[in-house]
Amino acid sequence: MAASDFKDYYEILGVDKNATADNIKKAYRKLARKYHPDLNPGDEKAEARFKEVNEAQEVLSDPEKRAKYDQYGQYWQQAKTSTTGYKPGVEVDTGGFDFSQYGDFEDFINEVLGRTGQGRSSYSYRTSSDGGFRDDFSGGFNDIPPQDSESAIALTFSEAFNGTQKQFRIGNETVKVRIPSGAKTGSRLKIKGKGQASPFSGQRGNLYLNIELQPHPLFKFQGDNLVAEIPITPEEAVLGADISVPTPEGKVTMKIPPGIDSGQSLRLKGKGWRKPKQQRSDLIIQLKIVTPKNLSDTEKEYYQLLKQSNTYNPRKSLENINL
Repeated sequence: MAASDFKDYYEILGVDKNATADNIKKAYRKLARKYHPDLNPGDEKAEARFKEVNEAQEVLSDPEKRAKYDQYGQYWQQAKTSTTGYKPGVEVDTGGFDFSQYGDFEDFINEVLGRTGQGRSSYSYRTSSDGGFRDDFSGGFNDIPPQDSESAIALTFSEAFNGTQKQFRIGNETVKVRIPSGAKTGSRLKIKGKGQASPFSGQRGNLYLNIELQPHPLFKFQGDNLVAEIPITPEEAVLGADISVPTPEGKVTMKIPPGIDSGQSLRLKGKGWRKPKQQRSDLIIQLKIVTPKNLSDTEKEYYQLLKQSNTYNPRKSLENINL
């Protein structure tokens, strides 16, 4: 299978790489029902999707196949013990690799070096005296670099702000990762030597973890700064007030100036997100005036008196507006 044709079976089933056998079975059953040809008559896309789902299930439900898939990635099918001869009638030592699926050795080289469809290679090869393959390109199979891997990891705002340690499995290996404080969606963490292993040299690439933050009920990002919408009463907006405001490290007191409008913002410097080796970003407070819904008789009376004595008309500038 060409590298460009590699199928991510975990993505096809909609599960992560740490999914249990039960998770995989449930995901398969759900998708198999959804795309079954009997339920989608004449739908070629659904039929193709159904075949992909079955292919993914066949590999991931088999512990031995799944282990090879996790270890070797796109080369998992080739990474099996085989002494298949490369030329008809000639037994050669292929180092445990199955070449029977290739038309000739040149096809294999073109695939590994990503030159599918680009014609014959300028590299040469020959069989050794012991029947094995030798090649004339920079040392042979061991020069083919190992592959890097990527995975997404979800963090809460608290885990990302304070830093955390996560543990997860890569194939049969348990990996512990320390995530420094200040990570956010889009951050990328490099873990050396935990990527896919080369089926030739056995060396492993790197694993890159892409950070994704789970939504927070209050805080959102605006660039490097945090933003929070804070409700205030009409009286606080008119008269000003000192109010308590949440920050990532706890509550602080913020002064609301008199006469502020709904939608205006105030800035709390250095109370935002942690930035690696830098000062904290800012916390932007967006104010929203909220009117009370269940007033007591006394409150209604005072609001009525205020209305009667009020001389301010917020719509005065609209009096002469027309088409």
